[in-house]
Amino acid sequence: MNSPVVFIHGLWIHALSWQPWQDLFGEQGHETFAPGWPGDADSVEATRADPDATAGFGVDEITDTYAKTLATLGTPPIVVGHSFGGLIAQKLLSRGQAAAAVAISPAPIKGIRVLPPSLLRSSLPVLSRPGNKRKAVALTEKQFAYSFGNALPRSESDELYRRWAIPGPGRPLFEASSANFTRNAPTAIDTGRGDRGPLLLLAAGKDHTVPAVVVRAAHRLYAGSGSVTEIVTYADRGHTAPFDHGWRELADDTLAWLARQGL
Repeated sequence: MNSPVVFIHGLWIHALSWQPWQDLFGEQGHETFAPGWPGDADSVEATRADPDATAGFGVDEITDTYAKTLATLGTPPIVVGHSFGGLIAQKLLSRGQAAAAVAISPAPIKGIRVLPPSLLRSSLPVLSRPGNKRKAVALTEKQFAYSFGNALPRSESDELYRRWAIPGPGRPLFEASSANFTRNAPTAIDTGRGDRGPLLLLAAGKDHTVPAVVVRAAHRLYAGSGSVTEIVTYADRGHTAPFDHGWRELADDTLAWLARQGL
């Protein structure tokens, strides 16, 4: 049996979106898990029906929830995360709680200073109202199409919205946006640590929410580490890359990279 794999979803997307990855990785001998964030229900519909259950959780609380899952596995797993899930995957790796991490369009860690206009626009549904820090926020179909589905036909974007979109806590976005002005920011990571496991960063060239330039900036922050840190860019993909019609390309590349790392 290969290393276990824990999948970590991002803001506004339900954990069930990882099911195709779980099926594929399971076929390759990996035991897989895709737990939700604190407050997430088991289904998309139930999570939408009780949005307040997800409100108020920040990056540290979400990370600690996943750390508890990892601690039950008996061996440090591989973690694969998308968006804020990619940031959390990096935190778990830097804390020595994961054997390796794959971060797909990861939310900005502390130290990244590039602020592309599309990133700011994608954050506005939350950051435009300070009170959202304590609330759960849901995207509209139109907001989802800009932030997630801009590289897709609108019909596919709308279908993904109906299948996977859920409300999420506003607090992580506030924490990320203020990180460079906050001592001990929740999004801070020890990027210089040389004894961690390998890290793969996947960027999407048409991503509005986490533009590729942000992922490249994260890669540069790891330059002082002696540990494996690689980056791959998919020029024509957007923020839906891990769960739209082209998900298999990223999944196959991830499996191939893990094999090269002996995992």
